[in-house]
Amino acid sequence: MKSFFVAALLTCVALPSLADDGDELFTLKSGDAEMTINIGKGGKILSLKLQDKEVLSQSRWPESFGSTFWTSPQKEWNWPPVQEFDKMPYTVEHNGEGRLVISSPVSQRLGLSVGKDFQTDASDGAFVVQYSIKNEGSEPRRVAPWEITRVVNGDGVIFFDAPVDSIWPAGLMTFQAAHSVAWYHTDEAPQNRKVNADGRGWLAWFADGLLLVKKFQDLHAGEPAPGEAEVQVYVNRGKSYIELESQGAYTLLQPGERLSWTVRWYLLPVSAEPQPSAVLAEKVKNIVR
Repeated sequence: MKSFFVAALLTCVALPSLADDGDELFTLKSGDAEMTINIGKGGKILSLKLQDKEVLSQSRWPESFGSTFWTSPQKEWNWPPVQEFDKMPYTVEHNGEGRLVISSPVSQRLGLSVGKDFQTDASDGAFVVQYSIKNEGSEPRRVAPWEITRVVNGDGVIFFDAPVDSIWPAGLMTFQAAHSVAWYHTDEAPQNRKVNADGRGWLAWFADGLLLVKKFQDLHAGEPAPGEAEVQVYVNRGKSYIELESQGAYTLLQPGERLSWTVRWYLLPVSAEPQPSAVLAEKVKNIVR
């Protein structure tokens, strides 16, 4: 296992649950928070901790841990995820001065490649992830960026800014409106469930005293890929794992053109219960305003 440390880190990465020989692990720090990226396996964000308290799923089941990046719409590749983007090793383009830039192999099936640029922002403590998709083919292609983040299972709440009655399909998850946002308290069901919403450029998760906020481009009607949405929430049957998903605009790329899409990650401690509250709503609004 290779370990590289960005921003002059001197401690070793210790991820025995997921790290194997041949992995390449890069770590960024922002205050007491630490993000680890696995270059050797799809450039995934493998871990996000605050003082050794983990917020991302560390499950060993495939497609159930860390945070990954796909192209949208899914109907263009169906399942499983595109190997070049999700599983195969990425190439390191830059590593130093608190910045890591990596690139995927070209997907022969889609004619696209993916780039990821990881930095921190000392002004507000954010981890800043800039994704890119490049059209490597000879024909124009439409595509959208899509980040999929699996959080630690537990008693928690997912919330975002959208009218509850606009979340679709209706009735799959029980959302409630409070403090001007929509809230879903994690529960169990015998089937997999996924909902979509036109959010307002952010998505949050709170459990076990940790608040994770992701901030991204606020899309207008018609900008997501067909059948997709700016904000998506997926809960596996039995609540065996939970995904927070966000997407960028569906963009026409000419041959050789590249789109960029940025997600700012924030992780902070909050003394609150995992339920709708003015405290949590205000914390997020202070971040995303």
